[in-house]
Amino acid sequence: MNAQEILLTRVTPAYWRVTFHNPPYNIYGPQTMPQLNEVITALETDPQVKVVVFDSDVPGFFLTHYDFVPPLTDTTSMPNGPTGLPPLPDMLVRLSKAPVVSIASIRGRATGVGSELALASDMRFASREKAILSQWEIGAALVPGGGPMARLPRLMGRGRALEVLLTGNDIDGELAERYGYVNRAFPDAELDAFVDTIARRIARFDKQSISEIKRLVDASSLPPNEAIAAEWDGFIGSVKRPAAQQRIKQLMELGLQEKADVEIRLAHHTGTLGE
Repeated sequence: MNAQEILLTRVTPAYWRVTFHNPPYNIYGPQTMPQLNEVITALETDPQVKVVVFDSDVPGFFLTHYDFVPPLTDTTSMPNGPTGLPPLPDMLVRLSKAPVVSIASIRGRATGVGSELALASDMRFASREKAILSQWEIGAALVPGGGPMARLPRLMGRGRALEVLLTGNDIDGELAERYGYVNRAFPDAELDAFVDTIARRIARFDKQSISEIKRLVDASSLPPNEAIAAEWDGFIGSVKRPAAQQRIKQLMELGLQEKADVEIRLAHHTGTLGE
């Protein structure tokens, strides 16, 4: 039996919280797929829910990169989801288009999949002191697979998107706000109260109007599914290449997924691999 990595709390019938709970680093892997799918399906089908907040109870980590321990076939053998896309991009697309408002409350590292889930959410709010966002994959010779090439330019423009994607550097809460990576960054002590207040306010509004507004905004702002599909294909193809295999092996030998220093200073360690 897989451990429960995603905890769903119905704060009220209209306001849910989804908490990532996979200590010590909130790594996302094939075993997480059905748990996230269960949540997304519930958001799509429950007649009362209007707003969902994604957060974490693991200190220092919101949600991080993909799990490199299971064989790749554990991922590639999974059937496509209802959109026709592979499971992870399928769920991120469905989250963006679900008839509820999704809010990412980012405290700790949102790296790789964590960044991609935040980007697929409708709004993102971050701790100024404790949030770190990154698309770290370039440092391991990987192509990100969850939609950041399609989503980031729409939020922050081409140049800043390329800076994030091609440097793999950490983006703190303050810079994320300035770049448009997140809606707003708050002093850490104020983040939870703000997110709870905005979620409760939205939860009082009419669900049909929320859904219709989202649908009309989505029509002019979301990337086409084909763009998201191409990124997943790029990710799977890159994982198989010798350059990525060599760099992932080096990172694992350094302690990726095991040592806190490597996970916390991932941008530093990927920057040394070519030396």
